[in-house]
Amino acid sequence: MKEIIQNTINSLEKFKDLKRIEFNKRTCPTAMKVIGVTVPNLTIVFKELKQQIKPFSAKEKIKIAIGLVETGIHECQGLAYWLLGEDKDSLKFLTKKDIDMLGKNLDNWGSVDSYSILLVGYAWRAGIINTSRIKQYLSSEDYWQRRIAVVATVSLNKKAHGGTGDTKRTLEICQLAVDDHQNMVVKALSWALRELAKVDRESVVDFMKQNKEKLHSKVIREVNNKLKFGTKNGKRQNT
Repeated sequence: MKEIIQNTINSLEKFKDLKRIEFNKRTCPTAMKVIGVTVPNLTIVFKELKQQIKPFSAKEKIKIAIGLVETGIHECQGLAYWLLGEDKDSLKFLTKKDIDMLGKNLDNWGSVDSYSILLVGYAWRAGIINTSRIKQYLSSEDYWQRRIAVVATVSLNKKAHGGTGDTKRTLEICQLAVDDHQNMVVKALSWALRELAKVDRESVVDFMKQNKEKLHSKVIREVNNKLKFGTKNGKRQNT
């Protein structure tokens, strides 16, 4: 397994792009090492990795993913989440410990959102972790941890990620986040409510009315735009 992880790093290094490193610093800064690999080239490495581990068992694939995260390399972390997110058989074997081990170095919105939707959200839906565990994220002093809890609700409601709609659990978490005006949490709350509005519009309308005195103006504006126009920026979608 160590050899596969090293081979993956070597493949990423071949695509090193200094412009991509600078782009990452501007758009998604992180303390992790950034090799600087564009999305098309990252896709090439991802396909190579998938082919290499195709014969592996689900638990072995999870170990590979954990090993990639432990490299402390931003692109390796992304590959780990992508790998498991696409492998439904492996996801079924995730444990609470695996979730925690995969949740290292979460200091940027790209990593946090992938982790939250593909892994934490799935584990929540599947009963691997419960709502109490999600609330623990919200109690953290680290705003990235708090963002995990809110973004994880997207996985409950977004069809593309296996969500079928879960108003109760979504609003339970959103209610606990209404007073949190840290920017990354505010953005997450807006996203969570806009996603829920696609499956339960009326509940979101009621939630907005009940919490209008507490919600950040950005959440109010974007969610109301979504309810009225179908987009967060207030521009009507083409029909």
